[in-house]
Amino acid sequence: MSTRRVVGRADAASAAEHAGAHLDLVGAPFTLPRSRILILRDGDRLRVHTSEYERSLAECVAMDALEMCDAAGVTMPVTRVLPHAIEFGESVTLTFAGPSAWSVGVGSGDRALVRWTRRAGEEPEELPIGGRHPASVMFRLDRSREVEFTRSDDHAEHLEATRQVWLDWFATCPIVRPGLQDMAAFCWWVLGANIVELPQLGDARAVVPSKIGYVGLWQWDAYFIAVGLRHGDPELAREQLDLALRFPTAEGQLPDVVHEEGVLASSDDLPAADRETLRRAGSAVADPSAPVPLTKPPLAAWALRKVLEADRDASADWARRMIATIRRSQDWWFTHSDLDGDGLPEYGHPYSSGLDDSPVFDGPLPTTTPDLAAYLIRQDLELAALVERWGAEPEPAAGRAAAASAHRERARRTLECLLTLWDEPSGRFRSLAAGAPIESDTIVGLMPLLTGELPETVVDVLVAALDDPDRFATPWPIPTVAVGDPDHTPQRMWRGPVWVNTNALIVEGLERSGHSDRARRLAERTVELVMHAGGPHEYFDPYTGERAASATTAFGWSAALFIDLAVALSHDA
Repeated sequence: MSTRRVVGRADAASAAEHAGAHLDLVGAPFTLPRSRILILRDGDRLRVHTSEYERSLAECVAMDALEMCDAAGVTMPVTRVLPHAIEFGESVTLTFAGPSAWSVGVGSGDRALVRWTRRAGEEPEELPIGGRHPASVMFRLDRSREVEFTRSDDHAEHLEATRQVWLDWFATCPIVRPGLQDMAAFCWWVLGANIVELPQLGDARAVVPSKIGYVGLWQWDAYFIAVGLRHGDPELAREQLDLALRFPTAEGQLPDVVHEEGVLASSDDLPAADRETLRRAGSAVADPSAPVPLTKPPLAAWALRKVLEADRDASADWARRMIATIRRSQDWWFTHSDLDGDGLPEYGHPYSSGLDDSPVFDGPLPTTTPDLAAYLIRQDLELAALVERWGAEPEPAAGRAAAASAHRERARRTLECLLTLWDEPSGRFRSLAAGAPIESDTIVGLMPLLTGELPETVVDVLVAALDDPDRFATPWPIPTVAVGDPDHTPQRMWRGPVWVNTNALIVEGLERSGHSDRARRLAERTVELVMHAGGPHEYFDPYTGERAASATTAFGWSAALFIDLAVALSHDA
């Protein structure tokens, strides 16, 4: 059982100020936990957006321009941003007034002018505040993105209430070693900022990958995010797993996404225009007219074990429910996703891999990959240990040993299948496209380290690949496609950039495979990467260490796994 160390109320304000230093209103918006409002900078003006599933920021403009002016009408620049307030000049501040409204106010005795344009091209509206007028104005946003405003004298109360929301959040920020604490505070802000409510699920809180572009609870992201949250807010971590596992199909398959309008579990859950592009075109074994199941890699038991290690308040009943759902999901992979019947499940569509754009999916489908085999082995081994510790429905306590043994036996059989993908001459695990070998040299070939069960000779070759400049030894490791592969493209998603989640999995794989020192070096280099790039971006250039041009900023799993790696490195120091 791990011991959590968090900032606490006394130092929450300091953590908030450290996080605020990173809030540029471009890559990091002004927002509030549970709110769908985003406020971003456009020069000296602001723009207000809503955060919605599968809609771009450009589609979700609630206020095209918002600016603060002095009494003479001259625009005032942003002078400082804190998690709870944007400051303009010496006396004007903007803060939230609950999740669906914001407030602009001036200090006692001061005057200012608030100017805004609801839609591009419209004439701006103006409202003086202070002096003989009320000291603030509150803007409220409805579900159709319409904005109403009212004069108010409650700005100070809104400012303090918003400050307390963030102080409560930062009081749970994990404590890490001094050189990492500043970025840990920003990453903790990212996780709090990315909390949204899912109205159809009551008061459910989903920590989304990003309010700027990924507004839903993706299954894979939920696992990584929960692993980071467990160090400061294990209840919220538990809630992410509960949401990800709440909607299995009748066969046990877990959905790809839980979002504000429902779930995405197959191509039939997509708009009609998108469905045909997601059929299994070119598959030699699947029905191209059938719906495509869409899910994510099986890391649920891996995440559950980590959350339970940190969460003393998790009930046995909750743990057993989670275990039962994961066991059914694991069975689904072997029963419904072993499309060629060889004992080794395949990805029926790239979406289910999490690495959609990887060159291993450039050929016909289904695709057999070593990473899926490794995840399935890891999941069966995790399930064996979880069943022994917690039990599982519907087996009585007396059946725990038999259930655990069955999981370990399936892991053994899957490992035998995985090893058939090992190609000794090339020193790599190969993927198969509809049964034919794929030449691509990608990060999926390193994931078998995660099993902790590979022959030592195979482990040695994979570790050597990490230090080979023609394969994975870039200045900032680990590229998702090897340097010598013709598809290596350092700025293109999953075709060369570095991702924090794949690095974190390989850190654990190295540890499990007997290379603890090598694991620590990679963990150190990964947290250095996030700090060097200025934040937890979606993915990074392996040569410059900067955010790739098309990568999303303030990205949830990068923030969560920075926290997880930083905590481990700090405890090991």
